[in-house]
Amino acid sequence: MKAHWRLWLVGITRRLWFRSTLYGAGAVVTALLGAVAKPLLPHGIAAQIGASAVGNILGILASSMLAVTTFSLSTMVAAYAAASSSATPRAATLLIEDSAAQRALATFVGAFLFSIVGLIALSTGIYGDSGRLILFGATVLVIIMIVGTLLRWIDQLSRLGRVTETIDRVEAATRKAMAKMIKQPWLGAQPYVPPPEGAVAVESRKVGYVAYIDVERLQSVAEREKLQVWAEVAPGSFVAPGRPVARLAAPVDEDIAHALAEAFVIDDTRNFEQDPRFGIIVLTEIAQRALSPAVNDPGTAIDIIGTVTRLLSQWARDRLEGGEQEILHDRVFMRALLESDYFDDIFTPLARDAAPLLEVSIRLQKSLATLGQMGYPPYRSAASAHAERALAFAADKALLANDMDRLRALARWCQPPA
Repeated sequence: MKAHWRLWLVGITRRLWFRSTLYGAGAVVTALLGAVAKPLLPHGIAAQIGASAVGNILGILASSMLAVTTFSLSTMVAAYAAASSSATPRAATLLIEDSAAQRALATFVGAFLFSIVGLIALSTGIYGDSGRLILFGATVLVIIMIVGTLLRWIDQLSRLGRVTETIDRVEAATRKAMAKMIKQPWLGAQPYVPPPEGAVAVESRKVGYVAYIDVERLQSVAEREKLQVWAEVAPGSFVAPGRPVARLAAPVDEDIAHALAEAFVIDDTRNFEQDPRFGIIVLTEIAQRALSPAVNDPGTAIDIIGTVTRLLSQWARDRLEGGEQEILHDRVFMRALLESDYFDDIFTPLARDAAPLLEVSIRLQKSLATLGQMGYPPYRSAASAHAERALAFAADKALLANDMDRLRALARWCQPPA
């Protein structure tokens, strides 16, 4: 399956309406099951159990589920708006795609449809006594499912849209993307080496961000045409017509070039799938909003610095402990993510915005000291450079002499020995 269609299907399954549609279809089938299965039960047993009351129960269920569904939708929309305004609009996508919230809403919609279809079928008289008994049993099961869902939903509503909950979700998505990147830093391809002189460029046909690179397709085309492909962009890169996305050792016809270009899926926005830097950028945006004069919440910025320190520490430990990577696509050369890009994404904007606030600047220097002294070589130079830069921003904001002395003491680890 082409990467475009695969990503489209994945995107569809994450939409709010998709799960609700499945639950609704299942509810309709369940409600009509009694009319089909009624010959399997003996006559008269329904009256003994009290299945004649199922109509009243379904009426109560239909009215209550409509109200609960409407309330849940309005609450979710308010939570998305709150997350966009208090955190960052880029984080709202994670809330919209949350499976627990979608499952709760789908349960309520399914229960409503089950009740409506059951009432319509009852009014037509297609069930009979035996069919009513099956409908009664299904109704009891639906009520049990609704009660369990409501209890979980109440707990989730107390956290939905809060800044801390949003940070946790972004951290989880970023950690997942980082774990994938650790396992396959070159996406299963070979480590990047410069292409031969005079290599032919394969240019992008669209404007947007590289959302996904279908390395399997690159390998397939390369094997078929006896080529080697050098990928010039990574997931998250911004491309436009005229910018090379790949290079080849020799010219190819237009059809082959188009097939290679189509392996680079271009979207209007970045996503968390193959792009751990995007998660880092979203966390940084939350911290920047917290440091803005309108919000003035240095505590959230300090929390974000702790979060990214935790993520980068885990990345360094995994890279230090990781073994040799398996090469699955030997005809493709892929660029690996540079750790210095992480530091640029996080500490370049935060060093500027946190400079007037001593408490945030202290945490920033402690974070850089922790990362720089982990024993992971790529971190040392990046952390040292950003520590010096943060000191320069703090000095420019004319902090008190004692405060500057505290910051310099924290940054002393990166100073060359006298």
